[in-house]
Amino acid sequence: MACSLGLGEKFTDGALLEQLALVAKDAAALHGVIMRTKEDPNSSEVVNYAPFTLFPTPIPKPVFEQARLVQKDFNLLVDMVSRDSTFLEQALASTIIVDNFTARLFKIYRHVLQEGASSPINLGLNRSDYMLHCGENGITSLKQIEINTIAASFGGLASQLPAVHRHILKVAGIHDVHVMENTTVAVLAHGIEKAWSIYGSDRAVVMFLVEETQMNIFDQRLLEHELWNQNVPVIRRKFEDVTEKGYLDGEKRLFLDGHEVAVVYYRYGYMPQQYTEKNWEARLMMERSRAVKCPDIAGHLAGTKKVQQELSRPGILERFFPDNPDAVSRIRSTFAGLYSLDQGDEGDRALAMALRDPDMFVLKPQREGGGNNIYGEEICHVLNEVKDRPERSVYILMDKITPLPISNCILRRGSPLKLQTCLSELGIFGVYVRQGTEMVLNECAGHLLRTKSSEFADGGVAAGVAALDNPYFT
Repeated sequence: MACSLGLGEKFTDGALLEQLALVAKDAAALHGVIMRTKEDPNSSEVVNYAPFTLFPTPIPKPVFEQARLVQKDFNLLVDMVSRDSTFLEQALASTIIVDNFTARLFKIYRHVLQEGASSPINLGLNRSDYMLHCGENGITSLKQIEINTIAASFGGLASQLPAVHRHILKVAGIHDVHVMENTTVAVLAHGIEKAWSIYGSDRAVVMFLVEETQMNIFDQRLLEHELWNQNVPVIRRKFEDVTEKGYLDGEKRLFLDGHEVAVVYYRYGYMPQQYTEKNWEARLMMERSRAVKCPDIAGHLAGTKKVQQELSRPGILERFFPDNPDAVSRIRSTFAGLYSLDQGDEGDRALAMALRDPDMFVLKPQREGGGNNIYGEEICHVLNEVKDRPERSVYILMDKITPLPISNCILRRGSPLKLQTCLSELGIFGVYVRQGTEMVLNECAGHLLRTKSSEFADGGVAAGVAALDNPYFT
C-alpha cells in the first residue's frame, strides 16, 4: 500500500531536514521531552531527548473522536470486570494452569477475595491502544490492540510534546496544521488526587512504586509535580523498600518510612522478571492494605490478553451493559478478531487458521511492556511447539491490523536522519474513581500517539523502537 501523504512528503531537502531536526531536539529539551541515558539510567546529570517524530501525524478526526468517546465505556468495563469474580475465574481458568506469572497474580487475587476487600475506593488509570485499520474498501476504522490497566506510561511526556511540534511547524512555515493540547497529566493527577482525598488523611502520601532503573523518570516526575501542586504529597519507593520497611497496622493501614500510604500507584510490577519472592510478598501486603491501589490486583487481571479475548465473545459485553446497548456497540466496533487457543474444537480451529495463514494474525502472550508479540512464520514455529499441549493457552490469537503508512522522520539518539515509512498507534488515557458502588469520577484523560518505522513489527518507546508523536486532524 502506498504511503499516505504525511508532512514529511513536503520536505525532501536533506539540509533543510537537518536544520529542522536541530531545532526540534533543542525544543524537546526546552519543553522537558527528555529521558535519562542508557549509560547512566539513574542519574539526571546527563540527559537526552526522548525519541520523537519530526512532524506530527495526520489522523482522521472522526476516528480520533470515536476513540475518545468510547474511553469512558472502557473505564466502566474494566471496573465491572474487576468486580466480577465469576467472570475472572472463568476467563482465566485455562491460562493460570500454564502461565505462572498470571497464576501468581491470581493467587493474590484469591487471597484478597477470601479475606475481603480492604478498601472501598478503586482508582483506575488506563490506556486503550488502537491502530487505524485500512480496509480493502479504503475506509479507515479504529481497532483496539490492547487495554493497559497497570503502569500506562508516557502521559507526562505526551503532554509536553504539542509545544515542540507547534514550534517546528512555525519554523517550517506550515500554518494550516493545528496540534491540539494534551491534558493527560492534569486529568490523571486529578484522578489520583480524588482517590487520595476520599481516603481522608491529609498527612498520608501517594507512593509511586518504581523500578531500580529509571530512564523514563521525567514522564513520572511531571505527574508527581502536578500532584505536589495540588498539595498531594508523593514518595517514590521500590519493592525492596516495601519489603524491608513496610508494614500494616491493626486497621490494615500501610506504613512505610513513617508515612501512611493512601495510594499505591504501580509504575512497576507488570512483568515476571520484576518479581522476586520478596517482591511477591510485598505485592500481597500492599494488596491487603487499606491503601487505594492503582490498579488493585483485580484491575491488573482485567487488563490481561485472555480477558480481552473473552470480552469479545458474543453476549459478554451485554452481560456487563445489560441496559446500555449504545455502550456495547461503541466498544464492540473497536474489536479486531480475537480467538481462543484453548484446547478443544474452538481452539483447534483458531490454531489451524493461524498455521494456514500466519501473516494474517498476531500471536499474543499474557505480557505487558511491548516487544512480546509474535508475527509471521514465527507464529508457526511457536504453535507447532505447543499445538498438542495445554501450554498453548498462554497465548491468544488476534487478527493482524493493517494501518495506513505515513512518511515521517524519527529523531532518536545515534540514528541517522531520514524520511521513512512509518506506522502509528493511538492510545487514549482514561481515569476513574469508584467509592463503594458509586462511580465518582469517569473521564477521558488525553492521548498518546506513538510512531515507528514500518520495518519493526512490535515494540514501544521504552523498548527503543517507537517514538512519541502528535496527531493532527484531517
